[in-house]
Amino acid sequence: MPAVSKGDGMRGLAVFISDIRNCKSKEAEVKRINKELANIRSKFKGDKALDGYSKKKYVCKLLFIFLLGHDIDFGHMEAVNLLSSNKYTEKQIGYLFISVLVNSNSDLIRLINNGLKNDLNSRNPTFMNLALHCIANVGSREMAEAFASQIPSILVAGDTMDSVKQSAALCLLRLNRTCPDLVPMGEWTARVVHLLNDQHLGVVTSATSLITTLAQKSPEDFKTSIALAVARLSRIVTSASIDLQDYTYYFVAAPWLSVKLLRLLQCYTPPEDAALRSRLTECLETILNKAQEPPKSKKVQHSNAKNAVLFEAIALIIHYDSEPTLLVRACNQLGQFLQHRETNLRYLALESMCTLASSEFSHEAVKTHIDTVINALKTERDVSVRQRAVDLLYAMCDRSNSKQIVAEMLSYLENADYSIREEIVLKVAILAEKYAVDYTWYVDTILNLIRMAGDYVSEEVWYRVIQIVINRDDVQGYAAKTVFEALQAPACHENLVKVGGYILGEFGNLIAGDSRSSPLVQFDLLHSKFHLCSVPTRALLLSAYIKFINLFPEVKATIQEVLRSDSQLRNADVELQQRAIEYLRLSCIASTDILATVLEEMPPFPERESSILAKLKRKKGPGNVPDIDDARWNVNGNGNAEQSENAEGTNKFSPSLMADLLPTNRPRPASSSPTMLSAGTMGSAHPFTDLLNLNSSPSAGASLLVDVLSDSSTPASADVSEENFSRFVCKNNGVIFENQLLQIGLKSEYRQNLGRMYVFFGNKTSTQFLSFSSSVTSSDTLKTQLNVHTKPVDPTVEGGAQLQQILNIECLSDFTDAPVLDIQFRYGGALQNIAVKLPVMLNKFFQPTEMASQDFFQRWKQLGVPQQEVQTIFKAKHPMDTDVTNAKILGFGVALLDGVDPSPANFVGAGVIHTKNTQVGCLLRLEPNTQALVKRRTHTQTHPCIEPSYSCCNRVCVCVFPVQMYRLTLRTSRESVSQRLCDLLSDQF
Repeated sequence: MPAVSKGDGMRGLAVFISDIRNCKSKEAEVKRINKELANIRSKFKGDKALDGYSKKKYVCKLLFIFLLGHDIDFGHMEAVNLLSSNKYTEKQIGYLFISVLVNSNSDLIRLINNGLKNDLNSRNPTFMNLALHCIANVGSREMAEAFASQIPSILVAGDTMDSVKQSAALCLLRLNRTCPDLVPMGEWTARVVHLLNDQHLGVVTSATSLITTLAQKSPEDFKTSIALAVARLSRIVTSASIDLQDYTYYFVAAPWLSVKLLRLLQCYTPPEDAALRSRLTECLETILNKAQEPPKSKKVQHSNAKNAVLFEAIALIIHYDSEPTLLVRACNQLGQFLQHRETNLRYLALESMCTLASSEFSHEAVKTHIDTVINALKTERDVSVRQRAVDLLYAMCDRSNSKQIVAEMLSYLENADYSIREEIVLKVAILAEKYAVDYTWYVDTILNLIRMAGDYVSEEVWYRVIQIVINRDDVQGYAAKTVFEALQAPACHENLVKVGGYILGEFGNLIAGDSRSSPLVQFDLLHSKFHLCSVPTRALLLSAYIKFINLFPEVKATIQEVLRSDSQLRNADVELQQRAIEYLRLSCIASTDILATVLEEMPPFPERESSILAKLKRKKGPGNVPDIDDARWNVNGNGNAEQSENAEGTNKFSPSLMADLLPTNRPRPASSSPTMLSAGTMGSAHPFTDLLNLNSSPSAGASLLVDVLSDSSTPASADVSEENFSRFVCKNNGVIFENQLLQIGLKSEYRQNLGRMYVFFGNKTSTQFLSFSSSVTSSDTLKTQLNVHTKPVDPTVEGGAQLQQILNIECLSDFTDAPVLDIQFRYGGALQNIAVKLPVMLNKFFQPTEMASQDFFQRWKQLGVPQQEVQTIFKAKHPMDTDVTNAKILGFGVALLDGVDPSPANFVGAGVIHTKNTQVGCLLRLEPNTQALVKRRTHTQTHPCIEPSYSCCNRVCVCVFPVQMYRLTLRTSRESVSQRLCDLLSDQF
């Protein structure tokens, strides 16, 4: 690179920077900058014969001012003119200014591209490097279209200098990441592979990065790189550090190139050629041997470089999973790091051993370190390392050590960090079920889980224990006795009350012979917890009470008194009130035989896969949960995969767990068995209607299990996530989707019929997302109503990094549907597919309109045609709060008009919906009623299993209770707009 002459010191720039630093206040700095900007502007306009040095100096000043945070709106043309200079320093400053300040949509892009083309064709290596750096820094689509076909030619040309080849490879890598569709695959692909044999290691390093990225997209085109990568790696690991002196880093030969070559090899399966495979094995053994050698330096840089190569080599060994000797050696090497003083090394060792534990060749070797891992779990101060220790214990667990590992996890659970307690609970529940030989131990383990971490025990866990208890006759009595004893504690977690209510309601008769657990004692024990529980748990206990009447006729009168009390019959909760009334009537009018039929014991559940494992995989993300043998479990807890597979074909209908406990007055499907209460008898309005989620539709349940348990690289079509859609009706910013792998945030702005949405994709893992793509799909109808233009995204998202995509939106006419954001990426070798409904609603194109009271009601009367008005009356979902309501109406997009409505409690708003084709005015009025009286008339109809001759079944119960109601009225000039806006807004209160 040419030396800088004394005349290039730019004294004026140095003086200006000194003046800025000497400013005593922000105002003085701004004043000095404005003075300098005025001077530069006058120089650019007045002096037409400004020399290159002066242009360079003034452009540098503008660049410095911009870096201080001030806007620069001139000087771009002068910077472009510097590109035509033959002096390196002037050209360098021009490219620097363009890289920092010129927008990719600038009108100057064509002139800039001409300057770039001239420098690329100049064959001057210094100028070519500057041009390639600029293309890579800007990375716009226009530059990719202009140079994507020229840069490969420069890269593979025989007369191109090494420094230019390096820049060309990295520039092409950048363009491939930003615009992969514009980088052509042609003859150069075969020639670029041979750069791995280049004598210049800088070229080899750059080319390896490029080839690795291209191989992930088109593996077959670069398969010849395997042999060259192995040969180059062999030469590096077998050479002395003095042989590669220029690329030796603290006595480690070319560590960055070694890591890149090992990553390239991870794109492919083990080499088929025996000689090549043997040579690669020798390389890996050499790396493992060098890790055992005494360090050649005590500096941390030496150990970092050495360990970087070692961990990448172990990752390749794990990826191949075909060499037992290497796998065991890798495990032993990692075991030495488990007690290393460096926290990062301990973390990486635990993480790598989690993967090794799933290999049949190294599982036993991993198990030898169980004591060290348990000690790390107890003594490690870093919570992330403790979490990896939990993962490793879970991965190394089998029948020989399951009780020890579960006991250690339970012991750690009491002091575990709150962020990982739920995950530990899930893992303990899975291991206890998977490796339970004695199911009394399983019951004890789950009850201990609930006792120690009840808040973190999800519904799937206690659903599962109930399934297993029902399906295993040998454990039912023990479960009833154990739950009864656990409930006697002064303070019980609500989940324990749920389990106790269910099990005692089904199997309390098995322990009723003991006077210490007589029917009345059982009932009193359960009822003592009733007033402390939430509404869903109270509903379950009421169902247990009606079961007690069937099991224990002697407590019938006591239970009827409870059901007859005012706190039940006049309960504010509709579900509890209805249950109490219906259960009371059922106990009064039904004979013993009918009660026994309606309330008979739950039948065994069909065999099915564990929902707890599915939940854990959803929480951790595919690829982050180590596989354990016999992945398919049936509900009885054994690992017979064949039986489980056979059961899948017949498991089209499963009786609901709570259906037998919760008989109501709803009719039973005709196809139900006459000997038990159908799962369909319970409506879906209450969360306990399908407690074990056995009656979920195939589209909801089956696709979930396929998504989390399938090893296929081609995922099933993703269900569109609408979970957070309604939250964005009255706001524009927030998180729209989040799982264990990915977080998607939105930031939107709208003006008239145009909008711009910034979508932020956050990689929550420490692993790259590869082949990342994001596109927006719309229905055919919506495409005529809404235009959504997406800008391409980088196909690679680094671990812990965030990626931004911009969506430009244009509203053509009113619409009701919403576009869908489709995301695909490859994580851990598996292709992930996520679909999220984008919160682009009609109200986003509101422009608020201020109106006086007289103008409002005049316009209100003009929109009095019935087709122009939509009105709905609905029950408030949330407590009425004036400030919250004001905020939601303003967030909806209309102007809130104070003092317009005669009633000060009402809310009035006005706005105009802007579309490309028309404008639609809108007036709205929201009237809250805090003391509306609602009558509920309940017919105690004949139950499906009760004879119709009981005339008392025709009685009617009428309940009157106050509720909070809203009346929402919208008037617009278009009926479809009124209806859509009404649907959107009414869902927010």
